[in-house]
Amino acid sequence: MPVLCETDEVIPGEMPGPHWQDSVVFPVSSDQIEQLHRRFKQLSGDQPTIRLCSSRLCSVRSVSVPPTSQLPLSVKLQWRPVCSKENFNNVPDLELNPIRSKIVRAFFDNRNLRKGSSGLADEINFEDFLTIMSYFRPIDTTLGEEQVELSRKEKLKFLFHMYDSDSDGRITLEEYRNVVEELLSGNPHIEKESARSIADGAMMEAASVCVGQMEPDQVYEGITFEDFLKIWQGIDIETKMHIRFLNMETIALCH
Repeated sequence: MPVLCETDEVIPGEMPGPHWQDSVVFPVSSDQIEQLHRRFKQLSGDQPTIRLCSSRLCSVRSVSVPPTSQLPLSVKLQWRPVCSKENFNNVPDLELNPIRSKIVRAFFDNRNLRKGSSGLADEINFEDFLTIMSYFRPIDTTLGEEQVELSRKEKLKFLFHMYDSDSDGRITLEEYRNVVEELLSGNPHIEKESARSIADGAMMEAASVCVGQMEPDQVYEGITFEDFLKIWQGIDIETKMHIRFLNMETIALCH
């Protein structure tokens, strides 16, 4: 489900031409493309790409004290880390989200970018940004049943990748605990041990749904994507994947 046809080309960070929207798979208007491009530029700090983390050469003035009465200023150059992904914190729908870091990380996940089976990209361009945004588009129910199911499966795969942090194709108990603990971290009435118990119970329920009756010595190794599809069967995915990028407030450019 690529965002662009193979024959289309976009210069990273540049506004696409007037016919570029015709090659976008998910339905958007030219106004929406322009808005998304402005959001991209805001998130990237007006740079051609959004970097997971980079280094910037900065000049730092320091004072050296010689044995004379003069105090000349010397200039040193230092590399300082710059992460334009931090601008995601200014997106209203993400600002207070307890798993914000996982959502932002998903933008750089090679699996979601369709660039590999593991690892993170150092940076994403506007085309990559639209690829990720395609996961959040509403499912067009006017399409055929097969296409609707495919769109739903792509959304669930995006969610699955957020849980499966080590890209081994399974959501282990520890990975699930980590997500649950983050989700409940903002609730002062739920302690960490309680969150772990909730995660353990949910994993046992997942095992019963996906495997059925287990033997006393049988170990459930984790939730596969096929298991994940079973767990999410009948649940409205639309209400679970919604981030307002088109309506987000103005973000100050970071230079």
